[in-house]
Amino acid sequence: MLSALARAATRRPLTVICLWVVLLLLGFGLGTGVFGDLSDDVPDVPGTESDLADRYLDRVDPTGESVTAVVAGTAVSESGLRSQVERAVAEVREIAGVAAVPDPYTTPGLTARDGRALIIPVTFEGGLSDDAEEDATDSTVARVKQIQAPEVHVSGGELLGRQLGERAQQDVKTAELISLPVVLALLLVVFGGLRAAALPLVIAVSGIAGAFLALFAFSQVTDISVYAIQVTTMLGLGLAVDYALLMLVRFREERRHTPDVVEAVHRTVVAAGRTVVFSGLTVAVSLTGLLVFPSVFLRSMGLAVAAVVVIDMLAAVTLLPALLTRFGAKIAPSRAPAEGDEGRLFARLARFASRRRVAVLVTVVPALLVLALPVTGMRISIGDATQLPSSTEARQLYDTVAAHFPPGTGVPAVTVVLKPGTDGATADRIRALSPNAESHEPGGGATVVELPPPGSADGPAATGLVERVRELRGDEPVEVTGVAAQLVDFRAMLGDRAPWAAVIVLAGLFVLLFAFTGSVLIPLRTIATTLLSLGAALGVVVWVFQDGHLAGLLGAEGLGALSLSAPPLIIAIAFGLAMDYELFILARMREARLRSGDDQEAVVTGLRRSGRVVTCAALLLAVVFGAFMTGGFSPILQLGLGVTLAVLIDATVVRMLLVPATMSLLGRRAWWAPKPLRRAHERLGLREEAATVPSVTTRP
Repeated sequence: MLSALARAATRRPLTVICLWVVLLLLGFGLGTGVFGDLSDDVPDVPGTESDLADRYLDRVDPTGESVTAVVAGTAVSESGLRSQVERAVAEVREIAGVAAVPDPYTTPGLTARDGRALIIPVTFEGGLSDDAEEDATDSTVARVKQIQAPEVHVSGGELLGRQLGERAQQDVKTAELISLPVVLALLLVVFGGLRAAALPLVIAVSGIAGAFLALFAFSQVTDISVYAIQVTTMLGLGLAVDYALLMLVRFREERRHTPDVVEAVHRTVVAAGRTVVFSGLTVAVSLTGLLVFPSVFLRSMGLAVAAVVVIDMLAAVTLLPALLTRFGAKIAPSRAPAEGDEGRLFARLARFASRRRVAVLVTVVPALLVLALPVTGMRISIGDATQLPSSTEARQLYDTVAAHFPPGTGVPAVTVVLKPGTDGATADRIRALSPNAESHEPGGGATVVELPPPGSADGPAATGLVERVRELRGDEPVEVTGVAAQLVDFRAMLGDRAPWAAVIVLAGLFVLLFAFTGSVLIPLRTIATTLLSLGAALGVVVWVFQDGHLAGLLGAEGLGALSLSAPPLIIAIAFGLAMDYELFILARMREARLRSGDDQEAVVTGLRRSGRVVTCAALLLAVVFGAFMTGGFSPILQLGLGVTLAVLIDATVVRMLLVPATMSLLGRRAWWAPKPLRRAHERLGLREEAATVPSVTTRP
């Protein structure tokens, strides 16, 4: 297959380039439409009790979305401001699609005790079309914003998703403006020439366009999270640069051995291209674990990110060879290093780790386990507006309310649905759980009890209240929903499905690594060492963002828990990326072993020849993820820090020390496989060996 792709790219390079240009135009044209269709409903899990209760309420008591406005910064009882607010409330009530707007001056709890802030909640009618709801929201915001006051903030409902989408688009542009010049500068250092340095950026831009197009396609059939934009874009950019770097390094090496550019391109695709394909497949397999979870958010993220990985992989083995065919003659071959000079530092590290393998293991493994210790106390939460940057409208509204109103103001209640047939005594016990419980009858014979929780909407008190209601109800037809119930159900979903996800991912990676190496021990060793680096990185994320240590250095704060989206995404993405570097190194080790037959020297040679590429790739990926961490979204900060640390730990401590130490400890046994599996592998012929392919005529 790779030979066929190489032939297509070298025979008709302009055709291949034009096809990718079309993809580029579609991605930055049609694909950017996804920014207007993003969802912030991360915790929804279809089929859970909270989801079923929500659906029941939608049937018996259909209510529309709502937005909340806050006016603050001056005395709200001042006659001129009061007159403005009352006129605005009256006019908003007349907007088509608006169901209710209470008077903030006469409704208890809507005016702050200090007299310097008031809240205007606006509820829309149920059953509105998307266009009608958008028009009603825009008209409401426009009218409320006309109030002349020091602070006027509006957010919530559909508006919140739109605001986050606009901020996500802005953050992506900022991250690209930061990362692309830095990546170009680093590539200039690596390659020493602008032509070679620019090619990975071309692949990276193609990856970004593909990311937008993939997200837009998925948005037509499922909800796409606001966080998917940053995650897919930064991963698409980082992996594209990594794959292009690997291919270009190999191309320049092949150019040392043959003056024929087309033949060098063929050799590069057949050799390094196989590593890229396997690397892309390992990342994609790691992300398939997210498909096991019934969460729409996790499934959509897994599909979208896997699609972006495949696009990057295809760009590296089709677009890049076509570009090299057209412009590769102007890229200088790499210099032949003097005997013993190539990768001297990495060779020394490999020899040191091989000779001191026991010392390395008893030092590095406990150190990584210590870093992973905070994971044992990890907590997750849905979170509130404190996870957002302080410049966002939703965060400003939250901070203003928190500054002027009592704790708990605006905190969503735990909603208990008492369906027809519920015993009265059970209902009374449930109401007694909160002194401020409120009840109403939406219709259909049901009763809805609202239990305001102390503290945050998804804090321990709120989730404890959910669990207490579910204990008290027994066999009665009672269901619980609300933010806290969603969190309880999400945690239960993770606990139920995580073992299955782990089995599927680990089994898939084992098969791929066996197909790549022909060994059954190397996949086991790789999975074990990768888990160490992953655990260490996740432990640091918990220590920083949950416990608050050094969080201020990242422009964040200790939140007492991680975002519920962060741990599964960190695990899936970082695990796949770590396999990238393992494959880069194993490919070179296998080549050296097949050439020399010396297992110990193959470890040194493999690290000598791949260490520079792995280090550069990890550094470039860290730059990309670091640039996306400038946006300020706490879930993105958590994901960015977790993946960056996992990549850096894996590419340095694990791959430079633990890999040679464990490979040396295993010796020839490292490449062992049972005879039936060995024969199967030999028949498949999945090897990373450069084959000389006859030159072909290049046609436009």
